[in-house]
Amino acid sequence: MQIKDIRRLLDVIKDTEVNELTLETGEYKLTVKLGLGGHQVYGTAPMAGSMQHAAAAPASQPAQPAPAAEAPAQAAAEAPAKDEKLVDVTAPIVGTFYSSPSPDAPPYVREGDSVKAGSVLCIIEAMKLMNEIEADVAGVVREVLVDNGQPVEYGQVLFRIEPG
Repeated sequence: MQIKDIRRLLDVIKDTEVNELTLETGEYKLTVKLGLGGHQVYGTAPMAGSMQHAAAAPASQPAQPAPAAEAPAQAAAEAPAKDEKLVDVTAPIVGTFYSSPSPDAPPYVREGDSVKAGSVLCIIEAMKLMNEIEADVAGVVREVLVDNGQPVEYGQVLFRIEPG
């Protein structure tokens, strides 16, 4: 399954009354939970055992959460202490962090750089797809918390921006 497939799946279920969906194959397990704060996607790969397919649970009976649901909480626990005036930019997917578009190019941003909302901050490579991560707010990059080429987890804090 590719990122575009996951996005399509989210688009389809966001207008329904489905709150949770788990899809399981021999290669991965994907759980999508919809709630007031938007959507959360958890996944694990590879799966041990035989090929299994899990259908969405009926509305009256929620599906069981994926074991990977602990990963965001664990990543949050490992994050440095948060300064309340700074806005965290977190990884929306699991992958490899790249600070620049190519190895010989300068980083998109450094600590102290001013950014606009929508400015590209980095790239996360996931399943051979390069995903640009953009700033949600305009301001000054106060912290870059990940090194180039480092693997990142879903929900891991990548940058901290001081709005302004």
